[in-house]
Amino acid sequence: MSTVMKDAQEPVQTVTIPVPRSERGQASKRVTVTYGMWLFLLSDIIMFSAFFAAFVVLRDHTAGGPGGRALFHRDTVLMETACLLFSSFSCAMLGLAVEHRNKLASYISGAVTLVLGAAFMAFELKEFLDMIDAGAGPDRSAFLSGFFALVGLHGAHVVCGMLWLVTMLAQIATLGFSQKVVRRLLCFSLFWHALDIVWVGVFTVVYLGAFA
Repeated sequence: MSTVMKDAQEPVQTVTIPVPRSERGQASKRVTVTYGMWLFLLSDIIMFSAFFAAFVVLRDHTAGGPGGRALFHRDTVLMETACLLFSSFSCAMLGLAVEHRNKLASYISGAVTLVLGAAFMAFELKEFLDMIDAGAGPDRSAFLSGFFALVGLHGAHVVCGMLWLVTMLAQIATLGFSQKVVRRLLCFSLFWHALDIVWVGVFTVVYLGAFA
């Protein structure tokens, strides 16, 4: 009798070799746009850092004029700070509404963000006008030049953000939640939250520093 032996067939194991990131092709549009926005924000932070440094250096150079303690009103500063911080919350709600593709919630949260941003700018403009009427304009001293430059730069960013938001709400109404609109709203959200972070620095260095 002859015995026939059969080789047992072992399962073939396949090894998956990860593809290096450099060979995976172009990144998605959302990734590249977000990355570009972060680069812009970083460059903006560098610019604000220069203005912060200039203000700190010039803070004590009042040329015999009034300083921050005599000019700043804490109640007004607290109210405008509250407006901007609450606008950050409504902006976050806008992001959630866009994620769920809810137009009504997007309009409401966007409108609330605009109203709070406008209230913030109204407080800031009133502060500027009151100081100028009191003879404490940007040409009065180096301290005031640094103050108006730093706070005015942030205010200009807030105005640009409000115009950007109005444009985005119009695009939601006309184009809906297309991919490009959603990407632009994501960039706006990053921009607006960055402005809130910068304002926390302004509030701490400029206003709290004056009463320290």
